[in-house]
Amino acid sequence: MPSFTIGDADFLLDGEPHRILSGAIHYFRVHPDDWADRIRKARLMGLNAVETYVAWNAHEPVRGEWDATGANDLARFLDLVAAEGMHAMVRPGPYICAEWHNGGLPVWLTGMDGVGLRRSEPQYLEAVSGFLRRVYEIVVPRQIDRGGPVILVQIENEYGAYGDDADYLEELVRLTREAGVVVPLTTVDQPQPDMLRNGSLPTLHRTGSFGSQAAERLATLREHQPTGPLMCSEFWDGWFDWWGGAHHTTSAADSARELDTLLAAGASVNIYMFHGGTNSGLTNGANDKGRYLPITTSYDYDSPLDEAGDPTEKYEAFREVIARYSPVPAEAPAARADRPAFTVPLASTPVSMTDAVALAVEGCDEPPTFDQLGRSSGLVRYTASLPAGGVLVVGEVRDRAWVAVDGVRVGILSRTRHDRAIAVPAGDTVELLVEEQGRVNYADRLGEPKGLIGGVTLDGVPLRGWAAQPIDLDRLAASALSADAESAHGPVAGPAVLRTVFALAEATDLFLDTAGWGTGFAFVNGFALGRYAATGPQRTLYVPRPVVRAGENTLVVVELEAVIEPAASFVPGALLGDTEE
Repeated sequence: MPSFTIGDADFLLDGEPHRILSGAIHYFRVHPDDWADRIRKARLMGLNAVETYVAWNAHEPVRGEWDATGANDLARFLDLVAAEGMHAMVRPGPYICAEWHNGGLPVWLTGMDGVGLRRSEPQYLEAVSGFLRRVYEIVVPRQIDRGGPVILVQIENEYGAYGDDADYLEELVRLTREAGVVVPLTTVDQPQPDMLRNGSLPTLHRTGSFGSQAAERLATLREHQPTGPLMCSEFWDGWFDWWGGAHHTTSAADSARELDTLLAAGASVNIYMFHGGTNSGLTNGANDKGRYLPITTSYDYDSPLDEAGDPTEKYEAFREVIARYSPVPAEAPAARADRPAFTVPLASTPVSMTDAVALAVEGCDEPPTFDQLGRSSGLVRYTASLPAGGVLVVGEVRDRAWVAVDGVRVGILSRTRHDRAIAVPAGDTVELLVEEQGRVNYADRLGEPKGLIGGVTLDGVPLRGWAAQPIDLDRLAASALSADAESAHGPVAGPAVLRTVFALAEATDLFLDTAGWGTGFAFVNGFALGRYAATGPQRTLYVPRPVVRAGENTLVVVELEAVIEPAASFVPGALLGDTEE
């Protein structure tokens, strides 16, 4: 029977010393028809394992409605890892951070009255126990002792940066072991003494997360994990981007040098990320350390395998380093090839936001939050009667609001800019179209409500009588395909829904160029590519090959601001923005 254990100095595979050479691939950020390709390319770089988080909110967006099919088919993903002859590391959280919406926690959970997140609080633990039971039903039969690929399971995620509730960690361990997990259990924290001390237990194997100063950080880790193998289970080889910032890259040479230091020290490693993928749809998270910064749709991460699954300079540099310590396959993946480049006109449709209202409410003294409306993300249209012109003040906008009076736009309120006030003219009705741009994925802002928070006043007087209309973006895109459309010439003011048809000789992935567009969402053949924004840095949206087909394909664009030229251009490669010098 195969076995994987932790010895005095090493990981032990069937009793023999073994070094883990792993790469992170989040199955929920990659189209399932591309999983096998990405896993194979991990093996060709010389890796022997694949690591993934488990995104709870992807599997259970509605309480009690569990989904482990299609893009959420964790079992298939792990089976593909096994088919490639590789091992698997599973990190179910339940909190994952990962620059993912709400840190992976479902909005229905974080919005429960009195819930105590990431600690020994009964409501929270009850929900967590149900989640972990579901995950371990998939993981347990795929452990190495049963002939499967799973060799490690992580408890929580960088918990030392958040709390120190040992009873909570003990309960997670109990739930994990009672479910039948027998492989070693690990924790991960940044190599700072307090984090390493607070984020683990004596029965768990501590690992580190860092991307530089490897020798120094391994030494700190060894002080807190005196026996067993050293492991950096998040070797940061790149970084993520946020809207309005620069595109982050790291030197391939510098990253390769740090990887070499790690491996020369005998440490095991999980490269974060090997392949970043995409925050398709409305799945991106956000940062807020005094300024709200929503994460971009692309999660390319400047990783060895780029967003489209092509090897990068970093891939070759890492492969060369790994070859000094472990056999690397002679076969190498094909180099990047240009994708088709072409332009098609966009046509205007008569579809409006009110054509896709999910469940409207009226007569509210204060605008209801997204959460009260049962919406985790997307758009909500708020309207109220306007007694006069004046200064409109919102307690807080989460996260962006387009303000109109009698249908005429008068301005924007942005959380990123800390906007709260706007002058509005006299009219009958004021409208605020609010976009939730991504839920914060770490620390105390997990689960914060979205929408117009803290009430709205006009010249200091509370504005009452609000109606709220949640907008179903999928329904909006579908409506555009069945509606009449007219050719558009010159700029188009938003909000507007545009569409086009384009033909391909064969299925291929594409890069949709959003230059000249404002802010909005794009759909190809009904698949939600994600958000785009003129603020950058990201300029292209990645279209996965399995989404398109030979022959006719449809594109729908939901534009919230304005389109300068009503056309859709596809370009040969990703344009992710200017980098910081």
